[in-house]
Amino acid sequence: MSTLKITDLNKRYGNVHILKDVNLDIESGEFIVFVGPSGCGKSTLLRCISGLETISSGTIAIDGREVNDVAPSKRGIAMVFQSYALYPHMNVYRNMAYGLKLMGMPKDQIDVRVKAAAEKLQLTSYLHRLPKALSGGQRQRVAIGRAIVRDPKVFLFDEPLSNLDAALRVQMRIEISQLKDQLPNTTMIYVTHDQVEAMTMADRIVVLKDGVVQQVGSPLELYERPQSLFVAGFIGSPKMNFLHNEHAAKFGAHTVGVRAEHLEVTPSDGAWSGKVIYSENLGADSYIYLDIGEAEPMILRQSGKAPYQAGDTVSVSPKPHELHRFDATGQPILH
Repeated sequence: MSTLKITDLNKRYGNVHILKDVNLDIESGEFIVFVGPSGCGKSTLLRCISGLETISSGTIAIDGREVNDVAPSKRGIAMVFQSYALYPHMNVYRNMAYGLKLMGMPKDQIDVRVKAAAEKLQLTSYLHRLPKALSGGQRQRVAIGRAIVRDPKVFLFDEPLSNLDAALRVQMRIEISQLKDQLPNTTMIYVTHDQVEAMTMADRIVVLKDGVVQQVGSPLELYERPQSLFVAGFIGSPKMNFLHNEHAAKFGAHTVGVRAEHLEVTPSDGAWSGKVIYSENLGADSYIYLDIGEAEPMILRQSGKAPYQAGDTVSVSPKPHELHRFDATGQPILH
Protein backbone atom coordinates (compact mmCIF):
# COMPACT_ATOMS: atom_id res chain seq x y z
CA MET A 1 0.00 0.00 0.00
CA SER A 2 1.13 3.56 -0.65
CA THR A 3 -1.55 5.97 0.51
CA LEU A 4 -0.64 9.61 1.00
CA LYS A 5 -2.53 12.00 3.27
CA ILE A 6 -1.77 15.71 3.42
CA THR A 7 -3.51 17.67 6.19
CA ASP A 8 -3.59 21.47 6.59
CA LEU A 9 -0.17 21.84 4.96
CA ASN A 10 1.33 25.33 4.87
CA LYS A 11 4.66 26.45 3.48
CA ARG A 12 6.14 29.89 4.05
CA TYR A 13 9.40 31.52 3.04
CA GLY A 14 9.62 34.32 5.59
CA ASN A 15 6.56 36.49 5.01
CA VAL A 16 5.74 34.84 1.69
CA HIS A 17 2.94 32.27 2.04
CA ILE A 18 3.50 29.71 -0.74
CA LEU A 19 1.12 26.84 0.16
CA LYS A 20 -2.07 27.52 2.09
CA ASP A 21 -3.96 24.85 4.04
CA VAL A 22 -3.51 22.09 1.47
CA ASN A 23 -5.58 18.97 2.17
CA LEU A 24 -5.29 15.91 -0.08
CA ASP A 25 -6.09 12.21 0.26
CA ILE A 26 -4.35 10.11 -2.38
CA GLU A 27 -5.16 6.42 -2.64
CA SER A 28 -2.66 3.66 -3.23
CA GLY A 29 -1.93 3.21 -6.94
CA GLU A 30 -3.45 6.51 -8.06
CA PHE A 31 -1.86 8.68 -10.73
CA ILE A 32 -2.31 12.27 -9.55
CA VAL A 33 -1.36 15.30 -11.64
CA PHE A 34 -0.71 18.77 -10.17
CA VAL A 35 -1.47 21.64 -12.55
CA GLY A 36 -1.64 25.39 -12.21
CA PRO A 37 0.01 28.58 -13.49
CA SER A 38 3.70 29.26 -12.90
CA GLY A 39 4.37 30.14 -9.27
CA CYS A 40 1.20 28.48 -7.95
CA GLY A 41 3.17 26.13 -5.65
CA LYS A 42 2.85 22.79 -7.43
CA SER A 43 6.59 22.01 -7.54
CA THR A 44 6.98 23.28 -3.97
CA LEU A 45 4.22 20.89 -2.86
CA LEU A 46 6.01 18.03 -4.61
CA ARG A 47 9.25 18.92 -2.84
CA CYS A 48 7.44 19.07 0.51
CA ILE A 49 6.10 15.55 -0.07
CA SER A 50 9.61 14.34 -0.93
CA GLY A 51 11.17 15.98 2.12
CA LEU A 52 13.42 18.24 0.05
CA GLU A 53 11.47 21.17 1.54
CA THR A 54 10.41 21.39 5.18
CA ILE A 55 6.80 22.36 5.79
CA SER A 56 5.79 25.29 8.00
CA SER A 57 2.75 23.54 9.51
CA GLY A 58 0.44 20.61 8.90
CA THR A 59 1.21 16.93 8.36
CA ILE A 60 2.22 14.53 5.60
CA ALA A 61 1.52 10.84 6.19
CA ILE A 62 2.49 7.87 4.00
CA ASP A 63 0.59 4.66 4.77
CA GLY A 64 -0.66 6.25 7.98
CA ARG A 65 2.84 7.13 9.21
CA GLU A 66 3.63 10.82 9.66
CA VAL A 67 6.83 11.68 7.80
CA ASN A 68 7.26 15.39 8.61
CA ASP A 69 10.59 14.75 10.33
CA VAL A 70 11.65 11.74 8.26
CA ALA A 71 14.65 12.19 5.94
CA PRO A 72 13.89 12.11 2.19
CA SER A 73 15.84 8.86 1.75
CA LYS A 74 13.71 7.14 4.41
CA ARG A 75 10.26 8.10 3.09
CA GLY A 76 9.97 5.38 0.44
CA ILE A 77 9.79 8.03 -2.28
CA ALA A 78 11.63 8.32 -5.60
CA MET A 79 11.74 11.57 -7.57
CA VAL A 80 12.26 12.12 -11.30
CA PHE A 81 13.27 15.65 -12.28
CA GLN A 82 13.03 17.75 -15.40
CA SER A 83 16.80 17.44 -15.81
CA TYR A 84 17.93 13.84 -16.07
CA ALA A 85 20.79 14.32 -13.54
CA LEU A 86 22.67 11.27 -14.82
CA TYR A 87 26.33 10.68 -14.03
CA PRO A 88 28.06 11.27 -17.39
CA HIS A 89 31.02 8.97 -16.64
CA MET A 90 28.80 6.00 -15.67
CA ASN A 91 27.03 3.73 -18.13
CA VAL A 92 23.29 3.11 -17.90
CA TYR A 93 23.70 0.04 -15.67
CA ARG A 94 25.90 1.88 -13.16
CA ASN A 95 23.64 4.94 -13.15
CA MET A 96 20.67 2.76 -12.25
CA ALA A 97 22.62 0.71 -9.71
CA TYR A 98 24.46 3.52 -7.93
CA GLY A 99 21.77 4.40 -5.38
CA LEU A 100 21.34 0.74 -4.41
CA LYS A 101 25.12 0.38 -4.04
CA LEU A 102 25.17 3.34 -1.64
CA MET A 103 22.42 1.62 0.38
CA GLY A 104 24.71 -1.41 0.78
CA MET A 105 22.53 -3.82 -1.21
CA PRO A 106 24.29 -7.04 -2.30
CA LYS A 107 25.52 -7.11 -5.90
CA ASP A 108 23.29 -10.00 -6.94
CA GLN A 109 20.16 -8.21 -5.73
CA ILE A 110 21.24 -5.01 -7.48
CA ASP A 111 21.72 -6.96 -10.69
CA VAL A 112 18.23 -8.46 -10.50
CA ARG A 113 16.60 -5.10 -9.86
CA VAL A 114 18.50 -3.18 -12.56
CA LYS A 115 17.84 -5.81 -15.23
CA ALA A 116 14.13 -6.03 -14.30
CA ALA A 117 13.76 -2.24 -14.51
CA ALA A 118 15.68 -2.14 -17.80
CA GLU A 119 13.30 -4.74 -19.23
CA LYS A 120 10.24 -2.70 -18.19
CA LEU A 121 11.67 0.42 -19.81
CA GLN A 122 13.13 -1.24 -22.92
CA LEU A 123 16.67 -0.30 -21.90
CA THR A 124 18.26 -3.76 -21.84
CA SER A 125 20.28 -3.19 -25.02
CA TYR A 126 21.53 0.19 -23.72
CA LEU A 127 22.85 -0.88 -20.32
CA HIS A 128 26.52 -0.48 -21.32
CA ARG A 129 26.13 2.88 -23.06
CA LEU A 130 27.11 6.21 -21.56
CA PRO A 131 24.40 8.91 -21.26
CA LYS A 132 25.98 10.98 -24.07
CA ALA A 133 25.21 8.10 -26.48
CA LEU A 134 21.48 8.20 -25.66
CA SER A 135 18.60 10.29 -26.96
CA GLY A 136 16.68 12.61 -24.63
CA GLY A 137 13.85 10.10 -24.27
CA GLN A 138 16.29 7.27 -23.48
CA ARG A 139 18.02 9.42 -20.84
CA GLN A 140 14.68 10.15 -19.20
CA ARG A 141 13.90 6.43 -19.17
CA VAL A 142 17.21 5.83 -17.39
CA ALA A 143 16.27 8.46 -14.80
CA ILE A 144 12.93 6.70 -14.31
CA GLY A 145 14.72 3.32 -14.11
CA ARG A 146 17.02 4.67 -11.41
CA ALA A 147 13.86 5.46 -9.43
CA ILE A 148 12.14 2.12 -10.14
CA VAL A 149 15.02 0.01 -8.80
CA ARG A 150 14.49 1.50 -5.34
CA ASP A 151 10.98 -0.04 -5.33
CA PRO A 152 9.43 3.18 -3.96
CA LYS A 153 5.96 3.52 -2.47
CA VAL A 154 5.49 6.87 -4.20
CA PHE A 155 6.89 8.23 -7.47
CA LEU A 156 7.20 12.00 -7.82
CA PHE A 157 7.63 13.43 -11.34
CA ASP A 158 8.54 17.13 -11.67
CA GLU A 159 7.84 18.09 -15.30
CA PRO A 160 9.90 15.14 -16.58
CA LEU A 161 9.04 15.60 -20.26
CA SER A 162 9.41 19.36 -20.67
CA ASN A 163 12.91 19.06 -22.21
CA LEU A 164 11.73 16.68 -24.94
CA ASP A 165 10.38 17.54 -28.38
CA ALA A 166 6.70 16.99 -29.19
CA ALA A 167 7.08 13.51 -30.72
CA LEU A 168 9.21 12.24 -27.84
CA ARG A 169 6.74 13.66 -25.30
CA VAL A 170 3.96 11.60 -26.87
CA GLN A 171 6.13 8.47 -26.77
CA MET A 172 7.16 9.03 -23.14
CA ARG A 173 3.56 9.77 -22.13
CA ILE A 174 2.59 6.35 -23.41
CA GLU A 175 5.55 4.69 -21.69
CA ILE A 176 4.85 6.30 -18.32
CA SER A 177 1.19 5.28 -18.59
CA GLN A 178 2.28 1.71 -19.35
CA LEU A 179 4.67 1.84 -16.40
CA LYS A 180 1.76 2.84 -14.17
CA ASP A 181 -0.08 -0.30 -15.29
CA GLN A 182 2.99 -2.44 -14.53
CA LEU A 183 3.28 -0.97 -11.00
CA PRO A 184 -0.38 -0.98 -9.86
CA ASN A 185 0.41 -0.52 -6.15
CA THR A 186 2.78 2.41 -6.64
CA THR A 187 1.32 5.89 -6.24
CA MET A 188 2.47 8.44 -8.82
CA ILE A 189 2.30 12.23 -8.47
CA TYR A 190 3.15 14.24 -11.55
CA VAL A 191 3.66 18.00 -12.04
CA THR A 192 3.15 19.44 -15.51
CA HIS A 193 2.27 22.57 -17.47
CA ASP A 194 1.06 20.42 -20.36
CA GLN A 195 -2.73 20.16 -20.65
CA VAL A 196 -2.56 17.02 -22.77
CA GLU A 197 -0.34 15.23 -20.24
CA ALA A 198 -2.75 16.10 -17.44
CA MET A 199 -5.90 15.11 -19.32
CA THR A 200 -4.57 11.84 -20.75
CA MET A 201 -2.48 10.46 -17.87
CA ALA A 202 -4.23 11.43 -14.64
CA ASP A 203 -6.69 9.45 -12.57
CA ARG A 204 -7.34 12.75 -10.80
CA ILE A 205 -6.08 16.29 -11.37
CA VAL A 206 -5.30 18.76 -8.58
CA VAL A 207 -5.65 22.37 -9.74
CA LEU A 208 -3.68 24.93 -7.73
CA LYS A 209 -3.76 28.73 -7.79
CA ASP A 210 -1.71 30.98 -5.48
CA GLY A 211 -0.94 28.02 -3.21
CA VAL A 212 -4.60 27.05 -2.75
CA VAL A 213 -6.22 23.86 -4.08
CA GLN A 214 -9.05 25.01 -6.36
CA GLN A 215 -10.54 21.66 -7.37
CA VAL A 216 -9.67 17.95 -7.34
CA GLY A 217 -11.35 15.53 -9.73
CA SER A 218 -11.04 13.28 -12.75
CA PRO A 219 -9.98 14.97 -16.00
CA LEU A 220 -13.49 14.81 -17.45
CA GLU A 221 -15.05 16.03 -14.21
CA LEU A 222 -12.89 19.16 -14.26
CA TYR A 223 -13.46 19.63 -17.98
CA GLU A 224 -17.23 19.21 -17.86
CA ARG A 225 -18.06 20.48 -14.34
CA PRO A 226 -15.54 23.14 -13.28
CA GLN A 227 -16.30 24.52 -9.83
CA SER A 228 -14.97 28.01 -10.54
CA LEU A 229 -14.28 30.45 -13.34
CA PHE A 230 -10.55 29.89 -12.81
CA VAL A 231 -10.73 26.11 -13.27
CA ALA A 232 -13.01 26.51 -16.28
CA GLY A 233 -10.46 28.78 -17.93
CA PHE A 234 -7.39 26.78 -16.96
CA ILE A 235 -8.48 23.27 -17.95
CA GLY A 236 -8.84 22.65 -21.68
CA SER A 237 -7.02 23.74 -24.83
CA PRO A 238 -7.91 26.06 -26.41
CA LYS A 239 -9.16 27.73 -23.24
CA MET A 240 -12.89 28.21 -22.69
CA ASN A 241 -14.51 31.26 -24.29
CA PHE A 242 -15.79 33.71 -21.67
CA LEU A 243 -18.45 36.30 -22.41
CA HIS A 244 -19.64 39.19 -20.28
CA ASN A 245 -22.09 42.08 -20.10
CA GLU A 246 -25.01 41.82 -22.54
CA HIS A 247 -23.53 38.65 -24.02
CA ALA A 248 -23.91 36.92 -20.64
CA ALA A 249 -26.94 38.80 -19.31
CA LYS A 250 -29.25 37.12 -21.85
CA PHE A 251 -28.44 33.85 -20.07
CA GLY A 252 -28.99 35.28 -16.58
CA ALA A 253 -25.31 35.26 -15.60
CA HIS A 254 -22.46 37.65 -14.88
CA THR A 255 -20.15 35.55 -17.10
CA VAL A 256 -20.87 32.65 -19.41
CA GLY A 257 -18.34 30.16 -20.72
CA VAL A 258 -18.50 27.86 -23.71
CA ARG A 259 -15.80 25.67 -25.22
CA ALA A 260 -14.71 25.99 -28.84
CA GLU A 261 -16.11 22.56 -29.76
CA HIS A 262 -19.45 23.33 -28.11
CA LEU A 263 -20.26 26.19 -30.50
CA GLU A 264 -22.17 25.57 -33.71
CA VAL A 265 -22.75 27.84 -36.65
CA THR A 266 -26.39 28.90 -36.98
CA PRO A 267 -28.39 31.11 -39.34
CA SER A 268 -28.35 34.84 -38.61
CA ASP A 269 -30.41 34.43 -35.41
CA GLY A 270 -27.65 32.78 -33.33
CA ALA A 271 -26.83 33.71 -29.74
CA TRP A 272 -23.81 35.75 -30.87
CA SER A 273 -22.52 37.09 -34.19
CA GLY A 274 -19.13 38.43 -35.17
CA LYS A 275 -16.62 38.92 -37.93
CA VAL A 276 -13.93 36.37 -38.68
CA ILE A 277 -10.49 37.70 -37.65
CA TYR A 278 -8.45 34.66 -38.52
CA SER A 279 -8.90 31.00 -39.48
CA GLU A 280 -6.49 28.14 -38.71
CA ASN A 281 -6.65 24.93 -40.72
CA LEU A 282 -5.04 22.09 -38.76
CA GLY A 283 -6.09 19.32 -41.15
CA ALA A 284 -8.59 17.33 -39.11
CA ASP A 285 -9.93 20.50 -37.44
CA SER A 286 -10.14 24.23 -37.96
CA TYR A 287 -10.20 27.07 -35.46
CA ILE A 288 -12.08 30.22 -36.38
CA TYR A 289 -11.47 33.40 -34.36
CA LEU A 290 -14.46 35.74 -34.15
CA ASP A 291 -14.66 39.36 -32.99
CA ILE A 292 -17.99 39.68 -31.17
CA GLY A 293 -17.02 42.74 -29.16
CA GLU A 294 -15.30 41.01 -26.25
CA ALA A 295 -11.74 41.73 -25.07
CA GLU A 296 -10.58 38.40 -26.54
CA PRO A 297 -11.74 36.73 -29.77
CA MET A 298 -14.25 33.90 -29.53
CA ILE A 299 -12.78 30.60 -30.77
CA LEU A 300 -14.97 28.20 -32.76
CA ARG A 301 -13.75 24.70 -33.55
CA GLN A 302 -15.07 22.83 -36.60
CA SER A 303 -14.19 19.48 -38.15
CA GLY A 304 -12.26 19.56 -41.39
CA LYS A 305 -11.48 22.72 -43.35
CA ALA A 306 -13.65 25.69 -42.41
CA PRO A 307 -15.05 27.72 -45.35
CA TYR A 308 -14.56 31.12 -43.71
CA GLN A 309 -12.25 33.99 -44.52
CA ALA A 310 -11.28 37.13 -42.64
CA GLY A 311 -14.15 39.61 -42.73
CA ASP A 312 -16.95 37.03 -43.04
CA THR A 313 -19.82 37.43 -40.57
CA VAL A 314 -20.61 34.25 -38.65
CA SER A 315 -23.48 33.58 -36.22
CA VAL A 316 -23.01 30.96 -33.51
CA SER A 317 -24.92 29.39 -30.62
CA PRO A 318 -23.89 27.05 -27.80
CA LYS A 319 -24.91 23.43 -28.13
CA PRO A 320 -27.72 22.42 -25.73
CA HIS A 321 -26.57 21.94 -22.12
CA GLU A 322 -22.99 22.99 -22.96
CA LEU A 323 -23.10 26.55 -21.58
CA HIS A 324 -21.44 27.32 -18.24
CA ARG A 325 -22.88 30.20 -16.19
CA PHE A 326 -20.97 32.00 -13.44
CA ASP A 327 -21.94 34.66 -10.91
CA ALA A 328 -19.96 37.82 -10.08
CA THR A 329 -17.70 35.88 -7.64
CA GLY A 330 -16.72 33.32 -10.31
CA GLN A 331 -18.80 30.50 -8.82
CA PRO A 332 -20.97 28.35 -11.09
CA ILE A 333 -24.70 29.01 -11.28
CA LEU A 334 -26.37 25.62 -11.11
CA HIS A 335 -29.16 24.97 -13.58
